Amino acid sequence: MSFKKFTRLQGFGASVFMGIFYAVVMLLIFLIGYTALPGNMDQLKIAIVNDDAGESGAKIASQLGESLPFEFQSNLSNEKAMDKLEDNKLALVIHIPENFTENAQKGESAQIDFTVNEASATMVSSTMKSIVTEINNQLSASFSTQTAQGILMSMNVPEEQAAQMAEQIDQAYVGNYVITNDVPDGMYNNMLPMFLTMACYVGAMIAAMQLVQAYKQSRGQASRFKLFGYVQISALIIAVVSSIFAVGIAFLIADLDSGILFKVFGQQVLLYMVAFNFCAIFTFLIGEAGMILNIPVLLTQTISNGATMPRDMMYGYFDVASYITPMYHSVQSYFAVMFGSTEQSPFLWGLVLVGVGAALINFLIVTFLHKKEPEAKEILH
Repeated sequence: MSFKKFTRLQGFGASVFMGIFYAVVMLLIFLIGYTALPGNMDQLKIAIVNDDAGESGAKIASQLGESLPFEFQSNLSNEKAMDKLEDNKLALVIHIPENFTENAQKGESAQIDFTVNEASATMVSSTMKSIVTEINNQLSASFSTQTAQGILMSMNVPEEQAAQMAEQIDQAYVGNYVITNDVPDGMYNNMLPMFLTMACYVGAMIAAMQLVQAYKQSRGQASRFKLFGYVQISALIIAVVSSIFAVGIAFLIADLDSGILFKVFGQQVLLYMVAFNFCAIFTFLIGEAGMILNIPVLLTQTISNGATMPRDMMYGYFDVASYITPMYHSVQSYFAVMFGSTEQSPFLWGLVLVGVGAALINFLIVTFLHKKEPEAKEILH
């Protein structure tokens, strides 16, 4: 066979097409999706809780509200704000305690608490840490000195003496950086929810192509409903076996509490079944060519799963995808169970709903689109 004839084979043409197709799709999805960073940072929500009875707290709150490019919520109690932070509905809580002005006037430690939830999208926690550092530097360098000097002058202290005394209490301001739901050091820990989810999803996607192909090859040898049941049972067996290895490696390498072992294992099995049925929709519809659609959907979820950026920052397409695809629910559920960031159950129920919907769609495809049985010669083949 000459090379010219070889290039006319279906496999050669398909390889060329897939190479071009996935290169274009991957770059379009990733580059467009990640242009939201840092452009959409102003979509993040921050709470400023000012419990200070004096003027200093109000002045700081006002200045922060004007200078920082975020959506501010200032009508929350500290308790309510912390609850929202736990649920990742806020990116940062700035709390000015009730005795802030009083302490500053006395030259005592005037503290502001900046609380960040580390069990959240990596972009959020890292950005908030940088912002808090910058705020503290500015307040320490200028506002505390100016405020102290103004307070002393209002007490009829001469300006020159007030300036000297202000310098002495310049270090009275303390910016307290507080971490809630601390994630162990190492990016592998922070990214584990995404890694576990993606490993499971990709395996399920490949299995969907292979098991649905086996279903189609077996048509005529058993009823399509029995074969559909065989496909689901096979997927469940694979889910259990693959999850044993995946979870075992995760606990061997990452810093996880052994007490959550069975929760993580149970979710991994559930995720596999959900991802399998979700990916099988395209293969039940159009066979192996369904991978052409499954890959872009997979790439979309690498952005919409919430591991890198929260929903607040996503463009509309990725935001919608986070609700109707499995990865977002799985990643957020893993954050909850591994690092205690919020309640796990809402995300598990979201995962279940996606799985039930996908399985129902597959059943309807088998019921109404696969009515025609293969011809006898096709069965014998």
